Amino acid sequence: MRNFYFLVCSLVILFLIVNTSCNRQTRKPSASLDTHLQGTINQRSNIPFDSTLVTTFFQSHPELKKFESDVVSIYRKHKYNYIWFDNKGIVEFGNSLYSKSKNLELEGISSVFPYQNQINGIFEDELENGLSKTETEIMLSSLFLYYSEKVYKGIDDVTTSAIGWLLPRKQLSYKNLLDSVLTNSDTNQGEKVLFGQYFKLRTVLQQYREIEKTGLWKPIDLDPKVKAYKRGDTAQAIRQIRERLFITGDIKKNDSSNRFDTELVAAIKNYQLRNGKNPTSSITPKLINELNVPISKLILQIMVNMERCRWISPDIADAKEMIVVNIPSYKLNFYRDGKSELESPVVVGKNITKTVIFGGKMSYIVFSPYWNLPQSIIKKEVKPGIAKDPNYLEKHNMEWNNGQVRQKPGKKNSLGLAKFMFPNSNEIYLHDTPSKSHFEKESRAFSHGCVRVGKARDLAITILKDDPDWTPKKIDAAMQSGKESICLLKNKIPVYIGYFTAWVNEKGEIEFYEDIYELDENLANLMVNNQ
Repeated sequence: MRNFYFLVCSLVILFLIVNTSCNRQTRKPSASLDTHLQGTINQRSNIPFDSTLVTTFFQSHPELKKFESDVVSIYRKHKYNYIWFDNKGIVEFGNSLYSKSKNLELEGISSVFPYQNQINGIFEDELENGLSKTETEIMLSSLFLYYSEKVYKGIDDVTTSAIGWLLPRKQLSYKNLLDSVLTNSDTNQGEKVLFGQYFKLRTVLQQYREIEKTGLWKPIDLDPKVKAYKRGDTAQAIRQIRERLFITGDIKKNDSSNRFDTELVAAIKNYQLRNGKNPTSSITPKLINELNVPISKLILQIMVNMERCRWISPDIADAKEMIVVNIPSYKLNFYRDGKSELESPVVVGKNITKTVIFGGKMSYIVFSPYWNLPQSIIKKEVKPGIAKDPNYLEKHNMEWNNGQVRQKPGKKNSLGLAKFMFPNSNEIYLHDTPSKSHFEKESRAFSHGCVRVGKARDLAITILKDDPDWTPKKIDAAMQSGKESICLLKNKIPVYIGYFTAWVNEKGEIEFYEDIYELDENLANLMVNNQ
């Protein structure tokens, strides 16, 4: 009898041990995102699984096939041990990943994981996980790669190069990124691979989506008989504009007045300056048409520019010095130690001669430069000019030089009094210009592709600020000498020529710019096809 009781007790204890062990493997992880990760890679059980099951998994989940090689690479590194399980079950980052993947809309992405129902079965208590432990493991690795591709990487670099984005793409190692997020207590570790502007746009995206939900973004009435409203005028459209500018934050309070008062004048000017427009003291049909852009279009514009941010390495902000040109905003900024020391208006390429989106390293400045005319201009403009007027070259301060035509240094030189060189195959550079009136225009796409700088002298002084050999006085003398001279920079300066039609400024205000090269729609379509 004693042996019988001993046998029964042993069987009960064995059943409890086995049952507890099984429950630990298949438990639903906590939904909390506030807890830290449940251990590092070393603390997770070093239990291997059959490597052939990876191939089997992707055969049964063909929509994840493109991630197979990366999954194999990850598990080879970890000797085909489980990496998503610790001694308590699925690690907490699995929880965080699941939550993030269900909310891709917050990241400006309209996409759903191909096997979302199976993922739900892993994490939702009321659903059954139909996957084995190994299948669950591989599924979570696939989900991580899917999320990383959509949020951290974006559209592939071959496609972005094909659409003219030639700025260097950031390098992203999925293996290193996965190890980083699994071995750190910071569940947002992966977000450190994103460019800072991305998060600012993401915040504004949520704000604009909330505005869209309220239904308050209504069309503003445009009376075809009215050429302009001036201060003191009253109209329903004025009240509607006040309401719109209150929503966008350009005016701090809305008293629903239909009178065009001083406060509304200031709000309109702020709106215009914020969006790269020349400020006015009147309400024109042009202004009303700009305000009548549907909020859905602005939301898409934010999403498109978030995508562009995914391609940029956050490390560029670490540069001691850099020059950034944003083509749609017609602006150049010189940054030193992360702060803008100079902002200048610029003129960029016409639609037919677009300024290239790329980067380089500025290595020297040429003062009182010659302008060596490209063959296209010689063929289309110079030779026909000479045919009509034998004194054409002299009148334009030009001369033949070894079979080429160049314009002599001077105030009338098309490059102005300085050019800033970062040698590149696109033959693009920054330069001064004698045509100063162009900088007063709202739209400034007039060049053959190079970037004309409104504050060229100030840019030279800012760049050479710490060089005792090039004081402002010496720079002025070199610019006015009429003789070409070259200043070699002691340190090369990164130059980035980018294309952003939506940007959040240092005040936290969203700026929307005209899509002058009509690139947004094409990118939006690519984003849809990439879902």
